[in-house]
Amino acid sequence: MAKKSELTIEDKHYSAFLKAAQSKIVSTRISMAKAACKAQIELYWWFGEQIVKAQEQHGWGRSVVEQLAVDIKKSFKGTTKGFSPQNLWYMRQFYLEYKDYPNLQQVVGEIPWGQNLLILAQVKDYQAREYYLKSTRDMGWTRNVLEVQIKSQAYERHILEKKDHNFQAALPVHLAEQADKAMKSVYMLDTLGLTQPVLEAQLEESMVGKIKEVMLELGYGFAFIGNQYRIVAPGGTENFIDLLFYNRRLQCLIAIELKTGKFKPEYAGKMNYYLNLLDDFVKEQWENPSIGIILCTSKNHVDVEYALRGVDKPVGVSEFTLSRSLPKALRDKLPDAKEIEKEILRQMDKPDETV
Repeated sequence: MAKKSELTIEDKHYSAFLKAAQSKIVSTRISMAKAACKAQIELYWWFGEQIVKAQEQHGWGRSVVEQLAVDIKKSFKGTTKGFSPQNLWYMRQFYLEYKDYPNLQQVVGEIPWGQNLLILAQVKDYQAREYYLKSTRDMGWTRNVLEVQIKSQAYERHILEKKDHNFQAALPVHLAEQADKAMKSVYMLDTLGLTQPVLEAQLEESMVGKIKEVMLELGYGFAFIGNQYRIVAPGGTENFIDLLFYNRRLQCLIAIELKTGKFKPEYAGKMNYYLNLLDDFVKEQWENPSIGIILCTSKNHVDVEYALRGVDKPVGVSEFTLSRSLPKALRDKLPDAKEIEKEILRQMDKPDETV
């Protein structure tokens, strides 16, 4: 008779404990990283302030700051890469730029130094800076994602956009606010990195390769589950969701549907159907309700409002468009929206060898 010396993976109490332990480790690591980031920014702020004061009081110039970098390197060998002459001057600029804006001083301490420098260099308007600083903090944008957001004029789109969703009616207040932040009214299908004339086939390939990067606009915590995600209804009907993500911050599934052309009211009903299936057969008991986002090439706000009225699941409708930053000669070579989406969906059906 076999001895029961070990817990089996089916033990629900152990599984629950393991999930709690994993979650605690992740949250603690995040807290430690945030604390380290805050301490680093406070140190850099101190250096910037002291350099400015010393220059005002003693007339220090560039040579003194360069000597300071040399002496710090000698004092703390191997641990002072952040104290180069250039970085010391960045600290000075950092202090000067924000010393008169106390509302931003707390925010800059909550994002990494690299993101701070990028915003300093590329964003001069203070309202735009506030938007990118807070978005980086709230959405956990990496430096690369932040750069994409700035180049695609996320702030300009933010102040003009009207978001179409029913999150306030379908979700608790705190989740509705987070879901609203995670959704955009317009998603840019950028071809960033194309700096030379290219063949049309290469351009289409680049567009397809960017589709997953576009989803980075959804913010921190998104994990890709699959494309053409198969789910079977109780009656045996097979359904395939274009893209399925999981968001760790919202703790819910996010279904993405790509639609050719203008938004149609029946899309909302179909998404509501998918979300019911996900909530009943995929969602874990402790997770929040699944959220759906429908991506179309255009939408009418009134049509969306009436289509979502009475829909009990949280559904949002957004547009996708081409980058406004592309040269006209390059834009003219692009296939139209229907061709782009057809190619995207065709590529999504292929096995993804990089996952």
